[in-house]
Amino acid sequence: MGAFRHGSGAFTLLEVMLVMLILTILVSGLAVPLATQVAMRRHEETRRILEEAREALLGFAATHGRLPCPATAASRGEESFAADGDSLNGNCSRFHDGFLPAASIGLSPLDADGYARDGWGTEPNRIRYAVFGAGHLVGGVANPLTRANGMQLATLAAIGDWPGYLVICGVGSAASASGCGPAANQLTRRAAFVLLSLGPNAAQRPAPGSDESRNLDGDAVFVSHEISAVPGNEFDDVLTWVPVNVLASRMIAAGRLP
Repeated sequence: MGAFRHGSGAFTLLEVMLVMLILTILVSGLAVPLATQVAMRRHEETRRILEEAREALLGFAATHGRLPCPATAASRGEESFAADGDSLNGNCSRFHDGFLPAASIGLSPLDADGYARDGWGTEPNRIRYAVFGAGHLVGGVANPLTRANGMQLATLAAIGDWPGYLVICGVGSAASASGCGPAANQLTRRAAFVLLSLGPNAAQRPAPGSDESRNLDGDAVFVSHEISAVPGNEFDDVLTWVPVNVLASRMIAAGRLP
């Protein structure tokens, strides 16, 4: 009887170990889909935030007759002009590598310093913003999109004929400060402004020459494509933009143009 009870106890322990092993496998199997679901929710939230920011910027333009300048790291979410800049000349301190001026355009919620963050919510995940300008003369008018009534001064004809605004490339390998390389790589050359989330790896410095680095190099060319895990060229940035003709249409509807 003693030997029988000892064997029975060992068999029960083995069963418990097997059950624990099966549960571990099941939990591990569920972990990947759960992580995927969380990532998808954060991407969806980021897209929603970018869409709200897009509409807030268009609303600002319709109200003020211009797009705001980007914020800087020190401007606490307010648009930032150059030392000689103001709303009358539209001379921004940074045109292509600033942050969304969320406090200026009335967006919410904001972090403690006045910036809007994407779905990942960390400080490096503050929404970035670029706008066409940087001294370009369109119809003889400098910074036509960021100066008060600049598009009206430049005229719709000149705005429509201008060959190059902000450039978005769908393939980053041939992208440079001058463009996307082959025409097939180009998504648009007519973006009035760009909104950018650095995605889940926002805290990591992108490798030099990578597609993500091109979105932070301060020029007028950006890269947007599907998520990629290619070693050395990982890409998870999320971009949206507004073509200049959409901006013009909104300004016309608001009575700001022609």
